[in-house]
Amino acid sequence: MDKLNRNDSCWCGSGLKYKKCHMEQDKYLEKLSEQYGYKIPRDIIKSQKDIEGIRKSCALTKEILDMVEERITVGISTEEVNKWVHEYTVSHGAYPAPLGYHGFPKSTCVSINSVVCHGIPDEETIIKDGDIVNVDVTCILDGYYGDSNRTFLMGNVSDKARDLVQTAKECLKIGIEQIKPFNTLGDIGFAINQFATSKGYSVVYDYGGHGVGNEFHEEPFVPHIGQKGEGMILLPGMTFTVEPMINEGVPETVVLDDNWTAVTEDNKLSAQWEHTILVTEDGYEILT
Repeated sequence: MDKLNRNDSCWCGSGLKYKKCHMEQDKYLEKLSEQYGYKIPRDIIKSQKDIEGIRKSCALTKEILDMVEERITVGISTEEVNKWVHEYTVSHGAYPAPLGYHGFPKSTCVSINSVVCHGIPDEETIIKDGDIVNVDVTCILDGYYGDSNRTFLMGNVSDKARDLVQTAKECLKIGIEQIKPFNTLGDIGFAINQFATSKGYSVVYDYGGHGVGNEFHEEPFVPHIGQKGEGMILLPGMTFTVEPMINEGVPETVVLDDNWTAVTEDNKLSAQWEHTILVTEDGYEILT
């Protein structure tokens, strides 16, 4: 994109002159890019208008997951869960982001036991006693995206499954606690990996968190393994997901023939929790 002059219309579409909108922020990001040795995309920082829109979409996503948590039970199909999510989403003036995304056929992902992520709901898959079931919801409300997931314990869950799910939830909490301005993505991944491995589990590296808000998947990629002080720095106004996938066995995954469903390579259990996060001036805000 050509360099803008002070009196040009801002690139963000606000209608304001560049000097009254993003010019100072762009100069700041250019300085940081030179300091850290990599280019920080200028649209990675959300405007206040965008943040308010993302916050509302995230609130609806949370509401949808609350609804699922109240209803989900042993004996229903994963397609039933999909119907709940779809109907609740559209009845509240939103659209389910997964539906049609690169050809994904359903409105939510439902991943059971050894399925790491992207499980496709269907009528034949019935939730059984002892299952751990992840439901991943992303809605689009007024053009903004909110992304979150939870893993539910179904009936008489084994001690090992219960511990894995609790560890995954704790990994999410520990990762989020690393978020503040001028920390790095590596700080998040390091903390998650340290805790998971201390509990005897592994962290999936094939998939990770991502920028979200104006689009379903934006920069940056958020790895759940890493080194302190490495990777992109965190800046106020960034919105992204933290969503560690924690495996009972090896971290490697395999994608099934449907080209979506990712399972653990050793067929052992996997659990995941996810939130959309806003980096604030002094820390973070959990939007979902």
